[in-house]
Amino acid sequence: LLNDILGQFNSLGMLQEGGVDKSDNDYINLNVGLEYEIIKGLKLKGMFGADIYANHSYSRSHQVLFYDSPESTSPRVSNADLDTRDWNEKKWLTNTQLLLDFNRTFAEAHTVQAMVGFSNESFTSKSNNIAMKFVDPDLGIKGDGTEIVPGSSWLTPESTTQRSIYSVFGRLGYNFKERYFIEGTFRYDGSSKFAKDYRWGFFPSGSIGWRLSEEPFMEDYREKVGDIKLRVSYGTLGNQSVGDYQYFTIYNMYANTYGFNNNPVGGAGFQLGTTDLRWEVSHTLNTGIDLSFFNNSLNLTFDYFHKKTTDILVTPQIPSIFGTTLANHNAGEMLTQGLELTINYNLRHGDFFHAFRFNIGDSWNKVVKYEGFESIHYNDGVSWIIREGLPLNSYYGLKTDGIFQSYEEIAASALPAGADVVPGDIKYVDRNKDGKIDGDDRFYLGNAFPRYTYGFNYDFSWKGLEFSIFLQGVGKRDMFVRGEMMEPFHANYYHLIFKHQLDFWTPTNTDAKYPQLTSRSGSQSNNFGTYGLGSDLYKLNGAYLRVKNIQIGYTLPQNLTQKIGIEKLKFYVNAQNPFTFSHNSFIDPESSEVGSNMNVGGANSARNYPTLRYFGGGIDLTF
Repeated sequence: LLNDILGQFNSLGMLQEGGVDKSDNDYINLNVGLEYEIIKGLKLKGMFGADIYANHSYSRSHQVLFYDSPESTSPRVSNADLDTRDWNEKKWLTNTQLLLDFNRTFAEAHTVQAMVGFSNESFTSKSNNIAMKFVDPDLGIKGDGTEIVPGSSWLTPESTTQRSIYSVFGRLGYNFKERYFIEGTFRYDGSSKFAKDYRWGFFPSGSIGWRLSEEPFMEDYREKVGDIKLRVSYGTLGNQSVGDYQYFTIYNMYANTYGFNNNPVGGAGFQLGTTDLRWEVSHTLNTGIDLSFFNNSLNLTFDYFHKKTTDILVTPQIPSIFGTTLANHNAGEMLTQGLELTINYNLRHGDFFHAFRFNIGDSWNKVVKYEGFESIHYNDGVSWIIREGLPLNSYYGLKTDGIFQSYEEIAASALPAGADVVPGDIKYVDRNKDGKIDGDDRFYLGNAFPRYTYGFNYDFSWKGLEFSIFLQGVGKRDMFVRGEMMEPFHANYYHLIFKHQLDFWTPTNTDAKYPQLTSRSGSQSNNFGTYGLGSDLYKLNGAYLRVKNIQIGYTLPQNLTQKIGIEKLKFYVNAQNPFTFSHNSFIDPESSEVGSNMNVGGANSARNYPTLRYFGGGIDLTF
């Protein structure tokens, strides 16, 4: 049956009768290595690795009849097109390395380490796909009315990707009596993702260290207090994380592009290439100090880094009237800074042992240069902006100003164009005071990058008893969440409302956290009076503290276990993720839409598999 308000097909019916989706995947991993010592301290190493995949999937949809009521005789049909897909893919990644490694100490004081190497990493992927509709409903094969789906079917030459990167690299280091350290490295990389004149990049690095406590005049300090080591390094690193063939202008064929002589006609589209695309380069300065006290019982490490990234690889946004899209290009510069403090303390008193480990780090960034323009990316009701002076991919949107309580308040306020606003709908801040709510009223709303990340370990033991606990968390973070976790009955395909959404506006609950409830398919659909405009309504406080692991164990004394031929017998119980302290119980605080390269693709939907709580135990038995 169908819900007469939401109108979407029943999920259980689709799951039971909607069709099949089968896949089989083959994977082979191969690693071979050889090592030969030419002379003392000089070794020649060769390695070869390969990952080989062969994947296949087949899906077929069945028609499912849905009724508005048990008495209905006019069903609506789901999967009326009887879509069928057959997909095949082969891909392989090879990695070849040849290294010449030297490590030797002379006169018990001078240690020399040197390495030079060559590597190649190559990837090839090929696939084909056949997508049909109106196949035979019984056999699932082609029939008289079967059609090939043009936009979803392709042959192998249309879906073949190849890329490769060659590298020559080396390292030379010198250590004098564990007191003075100096090291230099280089990489010379050539990537197929760049045109011939911009393919190669040279990336040198260097570091120096001084163990001050090893100096003769520090002997008394070393014996009574501990060690002191100072470190500083500077290095460059290249980034080639862009799509393949970006320096080519790429043409694509599309079916039914426009009408000609009353018939749909195919056409060609293109993406302009960036012929001078080149390596993105990071320049990083790192300084640090290592301290130890009380015969190495207390250890402190402090690091600060300053990273400037130039020639950042991004995809520019252009007006739709341009008629096409652009490939990546080197757009600007960004500055990232950070610091980290680590403290370890071990305490032993008789049979008692305690170990404390604490670390806290912070990093922040801002866009320094973006070639005189800014980029605003919109997806799923949330916008991100790249603007000089702001953190990369900052949240950008409207600010809410409460909920409308009366028609008089609505008449005296700025409204979104075309919105049919009623009491119970959201009120927004008119930033530029022009009497309307539009894109010019958006604010910087924070960013998703965590600040003040920390962790704590505590280990305790007494004779055979052991206890350990590990906690981690984030002190400050903004989190934008979209979808059904923020919007009841979201987008007409989630037929539910969550407990945390129950504080919604009604004439008797005017001080509510959320606006009034409306049907997305009803009279309030698309009027932006409740949900739909990217605003701080979707922004949450993402700070949290999570107990990651607790374990208690007991090892029986050996003088008892050895009598029965057992070397070790340990009993233990443990819990993983037993407690989480956050501002939002309905979402995993560790989930994020931000990738490892600080990239975003869409707001956090909270649809990721939840972090599980685990309680268990075991026996560790050694004979």
